[in-house]
Amino acid sequence: MANVSAAMVKDLREKTGAGMMDCKNALAETGGDPEAAIDWLRKKGLSKAAKKSGRTAAEGLIALGLRSKKGVLVELNSETDFVARNSQFQALAKNCTLLALESSTSDVEVLKQFAYPGGGTLGDAIANAIATIGENMTLRRAATLEVGEGLVGQYMHNAVAEGLGKIGVLVALESKGSEEALAPLGRLLALHVAAANPLAIDPAGLDPVLIAREREVLAGKNEGKPAHVLGKIIESGLKTYFKEVCLLEQVSIHAEHGGKTIGQALREAEKTAGVPIVVSGFVRFALGEGIEKQEGDLATVT
Repeated sequence: MANVSAAMVKDLREKTGAGMMDCKNALAETGGDPEAAIDWLRKKGLSKAAKKSGRTAAEGLIALGLRSKKGVLVELNSETDFVARNSQFQALAKNCTLLALESSTSDVEVLKQFAYPGGGTLGDAIANAIATIGENMTLRRAATLEVGEGLVGQYMHNAVAEGLGKIGVLVALESKGSEEALAPLGRLLALHVAAANPLAIDPAGLDPVLIAREREVLAGKNEGKPAHVLGKIIESGLKTYFKEVCLLEQVSIHAEHGGKTIGQALREAEKTAGVPIVVSGFVRFALGEGIEKQEGDLATVT
């Protein structure tokens, strides 16, 4: 039997909302594998959360930059939220987006080699900020989104300054429509992505591994049913899953869309604009998602 620690049980409970003993049993049954334990709980109908991207624990800022038909997001992490309010740190985050816009690269290691305003490289600037401010900092990731025609919509949640905040979203709209007509739609869609956190534009864009995993969970929850019945249940369950995680199939969060899906709202926007509008991509960065934060008193960390 796997050695299941109290910390493992606590973490699983936070991710699923299941009871402590259920979480302990799930970890014991799955050899201590947290992802397998989540599926075990879901199959038993004990998990209150279908999916979690991981505990958000790192501090710092998400920075967003736009130029013409291109948008970039970067995540610059620090140890404390206090540093994220530091003007030097904020300037560093903004300059990261400027360099990302100029270079069109999403590789942070490559990005750190680019010349930084005032001399040296971006990597040097980060090292200097660490020495000056006294906290470790990491340029964790970057993403670029670009359109041939149309625009890139944007939204920043919990903004602390222009283009700086906790959740940043870019949505690419390919269209011959005017920027005046597309900009409000781009913002509405970006705000929806920030709130609803879709995994893909449509089912075709989902990772096949995710779909296979969902099939397995549905089969486990309905074990013992006749094959022909089970097949229908699984297909129905997948349709529900797609409505939960695919952007175009999600119900819009906006009241002005009147309970329509994003796909339906997009078709209405096309009629108003008089031209086709295609969502060709989106990027959503939430600060620190998937990073475990070190617990304890910072004053005692050496």
